[in-house]
Amino acid sequence: MSAVVVIVGEGLLAGLVYGELFDHYQIIRQTDLKAGVPETADLALVLHDAWHPSVYHEAEEVLQAAGIPWLRGFVSFGEGVVGPLVRAGEPGCSQCADMRHLMAGLDRKEMRELQRRLAAQGGMTRDTWASRTGLLQLAHLIVAETQRVLQGRPAQLEGRVFLTNLRTLKSSRHFFLPDPLCSVCGRLPDDSPIAASISLKPSPKINVDSYRCRPMDDLKEVLIKDYLDYRLGILNGKMHDLGSLFAAAGVNLPTFTEDVGVGGRAHSYAESELAAILEGLERYCGLVPRGKRTVIHDCFRNLADQALNPVKVGLYSKEQYARPGFPFKPFDPDRPMDWVWGYSFLEERPILVPRVLAYYGMGSGDDFVYDTSNGCAVGGSLEEAIFHGILEVVERDSFLMTWYAQLPVPHVDPYSADDLELRLMVDRLREVAGYDLHLFNTTMENGIPSVWAMAKNRRRKGANLICAAGAHLDPIRAVKSAVHELSSTMLMLDQNEANREKCLQMLDDPFLVQQMEDHSMLYSLPLAEERLRFLLDEHRPLRTFDEEFKWKERHADLTDDLKDILQVFRQLNLDVIVVNQTAPERNGLHCVKVLIPGMLPITFGYHLTRLVGLERVLKVPVELGYVEQPLTLEQLNPHPHPFP
Repeated sequence: MSAVVVIVGEGLLAGLVYGELFDHYQIIRQTDLKAGVPETADLALVLHDAWHPSVYHEAEEVLQAAGIPWLRGFVSFGEGVVGPLVRAGEPGCSQCADMRHLMAGLDRKEMRELQRRLAAQGGMTRDTWASRTGLLQLAHLIVAETQRVLQGRPAQLEGRVFLTNLRTLKSSRHFFLPDPLCSVCGRLPDDSPIAASISLKPSPKINVDSYRCRPMDDLKEVLIKDYLDYRLGILNGKMHDLGSLFAAAGVNLPTFTEDVGVGGRAHSYAESELAAILEGLERYCGLVPRGKRTVIHDCFRNLADQALNPVKVGLYSKEQYARPGFPFKPFDPDRPMDWVWGYSFLEERPILVPRVLAYYGMGSGDDFVYDTSNGCAVGGSLEEAIFHGILEVVERDSFLMTWYAQLPVPHVDPYSADDLELRLMVDRLREVAGYDLHLFNTTMENGIPSVWAMAKNRRRKGANLICAAGAHLDPIRAVKSAVHELSSTMLMLDQNEANREKCLQMLDDPFLVQQMEDHSMLYSLPLAEERLRFLLDEHRPLRTFDEEFKWKERHADLTDDLKDILQVFRQLNLDVIVVNQTAPERNGLHCVKVLIPGMLPITFGYHLTRLVGLERVLKVPVELGYVEQPLTLEQLNPHPHPFP
């Protein structure tokens, strides 16, 4: 008995496909899905000469419930769309494909509004470019896929979509990842303390000198294939920065509010591109919960025995909250909010964390604070992600501690490092870009090697000073990371002469420092150099790497390095809280958000400086011997920080 194919829809495309399949299968034709479909159907084809968003949503409801696989074909704005092949109960439906397609487009806001309008009105009329020749091309693609499915051969459109330019007939096939938040096929588990529990497992390094457990070459194919696609990818754009001092590359992460550019920096464009993709995935997972469904909405007072006290992560002052137009409300222990589960390594138990601290794209009018991607990291294992997330928190904390307390930290000779690559990087910074590199040891009481890197311009044009930071168990890696960061900021600032007037205004009015780039722009001015004199004291001797950096322990397993770090924080009575942000699309990669209450959070915009409740910034300078007694808030640096 021949297979039964249901063709749903009217128009030329449906007629062409019917003509091709009629002699081979039992065909049932329907204009719509209002009466459902026969239970005997082996495959349904939903075909139109135009775009009908509401029909595809209806098809998901009807055909998923009936357990019948289905495939669609239609025309939208001169482009033919075929796919995906949808199987009942499996992720990767038409709504996922539409969401990815919409998000990757430049006009996503307008298209979303149009999609909503068409869904309410019943779809478009016949597309102008839906010619017989173009529709015949789509029909051949649909018939070929139908035959593969019904003959039991591997399908080409499962998780994929064919796009055909009906003016040129150029066709391309695009992979898309299922949307874990999809209302049709998403199956997110509830967030729970059991799922948040962490038991550290061995994570052997690639080699003893590495701090990664999966070679980048092993990730190359999956990173590019699964995530970077200009039409349906989570990341939809790629650029090699030919003007950068080193081989920098960037990719684009589209969101409904903006296009977020993320970069990778290495000594080859191939490595930088992969690093940029990983950075993009880290941002993607850090915006909203994609691996679990948030289920707890309550006030802190009711949850205090199992929740992180928000005061410990740093709040704004009463004066800040009272400023006209300030976008946040004071923390109220009786105001309900969303919470997610994390894991406390100090208390060795799951702990509730305000969702606004765990996912930085979750802002609302009731938020008490704005957090950033600080502490977010991606890794080839959970342990690797936690390790690098901690280092990022340490990097920013060390920089800010030095800035706010104006610590005269040791000045380190970059040429004292026994590393040829670093010396060549410093030479290139000087000879090609015209900047001298100044290094400062900002290692705090935790002992994790941290550096403040400052590029000082030797020319009359361009930025005067550029700052960056790094932290790593290997101080040379910390410096290299900071130099790469300097190079990426350098090009932007050197081309920033048009904003000189704005920079002068920010020098007089710190509240004009509103955006991330404003911080580095301000300190590109020669007039701002005076604020960094506590570092640039020429009378202090240069120190060597061996004199300054003492962390020598090195293991073959990254988990052992991580345990060393966790033990240090335990001795300091500082908690390390990890929220697992890993989403279903991760291909064995893991993403986390690390919070270390008490350490200084990086903030951008002078009005968002967070210091209330963070007593550590007042006490650590005494512990390190820089001052004789604890500082007061009034003694802290009153100026915007220069972190890029």
